[in-house]
Formats: sequence, structure tokens, C-alpha cells
Amino acid sequence: MPTQYVRFSGAADLRMRLVCATLSGRALRVDDIRAKDQNPGLRDYEASLLRLLDKLTNGMAVEINESGTALKYKPGVVVGGRRVSHDCGGGRAVGYFLEPVLLVSLFAKKPLDLTLTGITNDEADVSVDTFRTVTLPMLKRQFGLEEGLSLQIARRGAPPNAGGEIALKLPILKELKTIDWTDEGLVKRVRGVAFTLRLSPQTGNRLVDAARGVLNKFLPDVYIFTDHHAGDGREGGKGAAR
Repeated sequence: MPTQYVRFSGAADLRMRLVCATLSGRALRVDDIRAKDQNPGLRDYEASLLRLLDKLTNGMAVEINESGTALKYKPGVVVGGRRVSHDCGGGRAVGYFLEPVLLVSLFAKKPLDLTLTGITNDEADVSVDTFRTVTLPMLKRQFGLEEGLSLQIARRGAPPNAGGEIALKLPILKELKTIDWTDEGLVKRVRGVAFTLRLSPQTGNRLVDAARGVLNKFLPDVYIFTDHHAGDGREGGKGAAR
């Protein structure tokens, strides 16, 4: 019996299409991927995401035409596992890969122990700090994931040569709970981090002072700590953010 594909066109929302296909077990076909672009086809970071999904699943099959403008994706069974590692490259930050990994691996057969290397902070994707301080606490609060859930930043990396490294531990989700999130509430406190990479530690202190100078006008309970990384040459670029 021939495979029945769910068909899409274009490169928009490719990550979410892959996630939905993986969780539903339905084959996916995407045509005209940047067909009219000067550089048509899949990007390196999108191919890297496919390789990462292959490491997290069993039985996945992918077909890509010569120009990279057509993709056939047959999902496998999400197994998770220990000591999984992946190099995200320098095309997109680690956050680009963390989001689909989280959605898929919560429904794996085994808890996930994943090490990702690449860019930890940039202007395009969600930072690892946001993922650690916002996304993971939300999972703990809304879904009761307490044991075995953590994200550690072993080394920060900035463009162009990346060099960062994070370790993610993710348990499996036993049940989905209903979320009633209609009342956004009020902001009571602010917590943040100002990191510096291969810059003077005083730069981080200046970032904190500037942020507090704005936030303390609205809230007294503001705490921003600094995270300085001297670097060992593998990080490539320099960076600072709050």
C-alpha cells in the first residue's frame, strides 16, 4: 500500500510540521522549499534538525531531492535515551533545536539526557537562559514534572564559531493536564541574568545597573545576577546580553 503523505508547500513552520508529524505518526511531504530563492532548498540548520530527530527516534526515514526543495519525512517512534549528543552548528542557536526537542521528547519511551553544542545566545532564537528560567519552571508548575528536569549551561557560545554547550535532562510526561491560563495576573518580581562572554566582568555589572535603573521605577523587587565566562578560545565570538 503506497504511503499517504500529508502535503505542504514552502519552508514556513517546518519545525512545527515535523513535530506534529512525529507525534501523530503521519508521513509528511513538503514541496517548493524556497524554490524561488537565490539559494533554494533546505538550510543546513534544518538538515541538522532532521539528524537530531533521527537520533531521538527509531525507524525514521527521510528523502530529499537533489536541489533540496522537496522533502519526504516518515516519522519513527520517539525513544529518547541517555547520552544523546548533537552539534547544532553555527546556523541557528541551540534554542531553535530545544523547542521541537521538548515537544517531542516529553512523549518518548524513555527519559532524555541530551547534550547540545552550538550558539547559546543570539538575536534570532530563544536563549538558553529563557528556556531554563521560564520554560522549565512552567513545565514543573503546569505538568508536575519535578524529578529529572534540568538544563545546565556548561559553556556559552556566540556567533560566528559557536562553541557553547548545554546539557538537558527531560523526563517523560505521564499525562496531559488541562491548563486554564486566562488570567495573566500582575508582575510582582523580576529575576534575570546578564551574561558576558570574553568581555570584561565590569560590562555585566553595567548591564545590571542599566536594567535596574529602568525596572526599579516600576517594581522594588528586582534581582539580576551576572554570569561571566572568560572563554577558552572555543567560543569564537564575544557576547553580552541581559
